[in-house]
Amino acid sequence: MAEIHEHAAGPAGPTVPGVDPLGDSFLRTRIALPTRPAAYLRRQRLDRHLDKALRTRLTLINGAAGAGKTLLAADWAAGLPQPVAWLTAEDEDRQPGVFWAYVLEALRACGAPVSGAVGVPMEAARVDRKLLAALAADLDARDQPVTVVIDEFDRVTTPEVAEQLEFVLHHAGQGMRLVLVTRTEPLLPLHRYRAAGELTELRGAELAFTPEEAVSLLELHGLRLPLQAARGLVDRTRGWAAGLCLCALAARESAAPELYLKEFEADRSAVADFLLAEVLKRQAEETQDLLLRVSVLQRFSPDLANALTGRTDAEALLVELHRANAFVEDLGHSWYRLHPLFGEILRAHLRVRLPGLEPELHRRAALWLRRSGSLPETLAHGAASGDWGFTAGALVDDLAIGQLFTGLRSGDLDQLFSGMDPEATGPAPELVRAARDLSRCDVERGLSHLRRAEERLAADPHDGAAARLSCALLETLAARLTGSPEQAEEAAQAAVRLRREVPEHLLDRHPELHALLMTHLGSTRLWAGRFEDARAALTTVAGIHGEASTVLPREESLGHLALIDYLNGWIGRAERKALAGASEAERFRLPEPGVSGAGTGIGLLVLAAVAVDRDELSRAQTLLDETAPLPAATHDPVIAAERAITKARLLLVQGHARAAVEAADPGIRVSVASPWAAGQEALVASAAHMAEGRPRTAAEVLQDVSGDQPACAVEAARMLLAAGRPEEAVGLLDSIDTGGRTGPAVTVRAALVRAQAAQGAGDDATAHRLVAQALLSARRERLRRPFLDARPWIRPLLSTAPLQELAADWLTPAPSRPGEPAPVDGRPSPLVVELSGRERDVLERLARMMSTEEIAADLYVSVNTVKTHLKSVYRKLAVNRRNEAVRRARELGLV
Repeated sequence: MAEIHEHAAGPAGPTVPGVDPLGDSFLRTRIALPTRPAAYLRRQRLDRHLDKALRTRLTLINGAAGAGKTLLAADWAAGLPQPVAWLTAEDEDRQPGVFWAYVLEALRACGAPVSGAVGVPMEAARVDRKLLAALAADLDARDQPVTVVIDEFDRVTTPEVAEQLEFVLHHAGQGMRLVLVTRTEPLLPLHRYRAAGELTELRGAELAFTPEEAVSLLELHGLRLPLQAARGLVDRTRGWAAGLCLCALAARESAAPELYLKEFEADRSAVADFLLAEVLKRQAEETQDLLLRVSVLQRFSPDLANALTGRTDAEALLVELHRANAFVEDLGHSWYRLHPLFGEILRAHLRVRLPGLEPELHRRAALWLRRSGSLPETLAHGAASGDWGFTAGALVDDLAIGQLFTGLRSGDLDQLFSGMDPEATGPAPELVRAARDLSRCDVERGLSHLRRAEERLAADPHDGAAARLSCALLETLAARLTGSPEQAEEAAQAAVRLRREVPEHLLDRHPELHALLMTHLGSTRLWAGRFEDARAALTTVAGIHGEASTVLPREESLGHLALIDYLNGWIGRAERKALAGASEAERFRLPEPGVSGAGTGIGLLVLAAVAVDRDELSRAQTLLDETAPLPAATHDPVIAAERAITKARLLLVQGHARAAVEAADPGIRVSVASPWAAGQEALVASAAHMAEGRPRTAAEVLQDVSGDQPACAVEAARMLLAAGRPEEAVGLLDSIDTGGRTGPAVTVRAALVRAQAAQGAGDDATAHRLVAQALLSARRERLRRPFLDARPWIRPLLSTAPLQELAADWLTPAPSRPGEPAPVDGRPSPLVVELSGRERDVLERLARMMSTEEIAADLYVSVNTVKTHLKSVYRKLAVNRRNEAVRRARELGLV
């Protein structure tokens, strides 16, 4: 025994019981399990994870200050049946002798003392290798392993101590389970234990509270918070345990706890005291300065941080801050961000410590981010710096002004530039003002700003190609809103020239600009009645695939193409295009119609018009109502006219002739009248006269209609026939120039006019043949309105056996079977099959004979998702098999 004391002795002299190598008494609080507070929440998921520590030699609980590491480890350790040696490390433990003296004392205190052969450290600054070897051997010889928990191990920064601990752990075999609770990465070869399956790890992400756990924690503090509100609190605190507890304590003192937890100011709370004391003030002066400066950023890289500090050492500092769990989160690829609460507090501290510096930091960040090509962040920091010339210039020079109209970022950009200084001058600010005004359909103000921008650009014709191209875009939009085809064509031609002067990479980065320009051009051509020219422009946009920024122009273009099909009489095609546009918006989760930037709603109007033709009047009204909040419904000529006409037609079939005439006038101011809109308005007025018993007046309203407008000409022929002028009616029909473009909604009506004329002339055979032809064409499209408008003359014909069979089940009721009641109104309710956009996508691929797996791959969804959609489609179509679904869908014009 004397020999043991001899090799352990040193200059400090022989050991004294209960005293460490420095001569200080052992502090019992350092080797006692911490007491858990009454409001401690035991989280079973973490306890289950920690139980793995009983099967591995090393366990690491690594998280930021206040993450709940200590209490978690203490609560878990208290429930273990075997001895647990607990040690809370302090700064003195950097000295190997002090550290190991406390480890041995912790083992003794938990009832697992080592043998006398191990000895004790005699010097604070060193430990004999023989002592460590004897300790490892003693632990390895135990029948039951000892769990050693070292809390706040980040205070032990001496590499020598880490090496000694690794030596003992390695040679203790299965006799020791080591649990390290730390804020930083310990200087142990973790990779070896990880590779061997001997490491259990709990890190910050797992230590964070979930919303459900936050609700339970707040209940322990006497607070009840809805789960949704808890989600917001957890998002703001990142589930940080200390933050949640401090917020709960403060909320208990508030008259409105839930409101406090939602809106508390982090920099004026106990959270600020905690983070400033535990995190910021522990850092060196240069690190504090870096943290304060980067607090103005949502994310930052070392180079960006250097730009704000004027130094070159940010990379090393950020790596160390992250390693130390100092509320600096690593986003990957050398990008970082601050914990939200820490960032709030640092920004407030920045304003106190370095007043007036914040705008300059935003300016430096904006300049750096612009060079790196990060436009959204450039704009955010440019706006925060108050330099609106720079900020608007960044948007325009990047050719990104179209994003104010795309529906994806338009709301954010509109909000950002709503704070633009009225004194900001130059082409870019004026262009942004023009774009914001035109996006709200305020043409007068928008054009005023646009003209100022053009004047300033004219002063330097050799600069600003991106700005001039942006002008061309806004010119086409203004032309669209004012119904000015010539202006739109001139702007489009200018855009073609300017595209050659703009760098190719900008055009590639912003395909939405060309898509928007062609959509506006197509809409203006449509207004002028140049349907095929409009189709050519719109088809280039509708054919774009995969670009999120062009979703809204694609939806609009498909809607305009649908309207062209509808006006040409192809209501099935029109419906499919309108639904395809809605499916695009749904796929990219654009805002619902009615929200700023969510589109014009033209697809809804086409669907409403189709519903009127199919006599689905409640559906038509619902679709019209959905378009009411949209600005375009009253400001865009095409949209306003189509809405007014569809509303008028709906009122007509509901028996409100006078109201229909009043509704048919959209009341918009345009440069050029639209031939098709004027024709459709005349049709409503004519039909109103007819409904009120004035067939001659009805015919006179349409006397100037020619065969160049097939839909109007057919309706004019019907009115002439009703006015007793059958020869003129048939002559007008013969003059119609269809050009192969006229669909069933026109041809069916024409056939019925000819049938009525034939019947009036006593040619019943021709009348039957023409009505049969009309029924066959209309059945596929579910086109009911022409037959309903043809009552009463057509009713006797439809009661004949051949025609009755063609009309059964979709236009008139099938012959009643014995014992079956007849429908009350003499015809069945219209069949309406409502399929979602995704269900239609699946159905279309089903019609192409694709397998379930092929459909899933083509739509980038799971096979189970496809099966779910198929079940819904089968149910809605009242079928049980794939081939039946395709056949039924074709009957209904769905594919």
